[in-house]
Amino acid sequence: MSSNKVLILVNHDVVIYNFRLELVERLLSEGYEVYISSPYGERIDDLVKMGCHYIEADVNRHGLNLLQEWKLLRYYKRIMEDNRPDIVLTYTIKPNIYGGMAAKSLKIPYIANITGLGTAMENGGLIQKVSVALYKIAFKNISKVFFQNKENQQFFIDRNIAIRKHEIVPGSGVNLNHFSLLEYPKNSTVEFIFISRVMKEKGIDQYLKAAEHIRKKYPYTRFHILGFCEENYNETLKRLHNNNIIQYHGMQRDVRKFLGKSHCTIHPTFYPEGMSNVLLESTASGRPIITTDRSGCREIVDDGVNGYIVEQENSSDLIEKIEIFLSHSHKKMAKMGLEGRRKMEREFDRQIVVNAYMEEIRKITK
Repeated sequence: MSSNKVLILVNHDVVIYNFRLELVERLLSEGYEVYISSPYGERIDDLVKMGCHYIEADVNRHGLNLLQEWKLLRYYKRIMEDNRPDIVLTYTIKPNIYGGMAAKSLKIPYIANITGLGTAMENGGLIQKVSVALYKIAFKNISKVFFQNKENQQFFIDRNIAIRKHEIVPGSGVNLNHFSLLEYPKNSTVEFIFISRVMKEKGIDQYLKAAEHIRKKYPYTRFHILGFCEENYNETLKRLHNNNIIQYHGMQRDVRKFLGKSHCTIHPTFYPEGMSNVLLESTASGRPIITTDRSGCREIVDDGVNGYIVEQENSSDLIEKIEIFLSHSHKKMAKMGLEGRRKMEREFDRQIVVNAYMEEIRKITK
């Protein structure tokens, strides 16, 4: 049995618990020692119970404060010097960049996962230039960069970053046992659901507009919202909730019971996603999806087969696709859900991702 040390750097406990748990389980079962660096969150206790070692980190996920960034780089270097991992795995922007720099300076092999480029990176300008320069430094000696979609990979190819070290995986994949096929609801009310942080870039404005329009025209519909609310939407949600246009359920730890009652997930995002976990989980549960024509979303939809693709930031297109969906028989809706489930089994099983990681880790730690 191996006793190689793997250090995993993330910016949030949920990032590892919800999307990398199967990889952690596989590493532990094969005798690797797993160290996790993350800001503290309630999921950390669960990971420690499983047998992981925890190292608390202070990562500010947003903004560029030079002193904070320098401290983070110093911190990553220190924990690598103290724990001497055989390999480092990094997820999300700051751990990728500063963790990569620290590992490179200590000659420790490392693997990064591009979970999306982030809004600032996508919008060009100075932040994009700085980020590209930092990625070039951080990824100079990288063992492997996993991408979740072709568009993100192309961005790195165009800027000549870590060429020949790239590999595409199907997002974080989806655990097909945890998100098992749910029976399609038989009730005469048609329930739609939005599962995401409530913020502009996730398409909340388009969803609310569609909800107002559709509820008036089709009183047998319901529109649900699950997710943490960014400040500027509190009042709007309260008003629409009180007027019975939407039902806001706040942040939910387990979305499956809500998926069980819903007929369709709507994800009108224009945020730079890696691969949308909301869509993967909904589709695996046998729910049709309506989402935008952008990287990280369009790969999950076969348009007209397991859902519909809409133009981003286009409320009238969203309304039109919802109406097409409502025109279907219950049988056709349920069939769309089944088609999506089959697609997940073929293309997005999380074990595909775990196997890709294990192959790379074994190569390095042999």
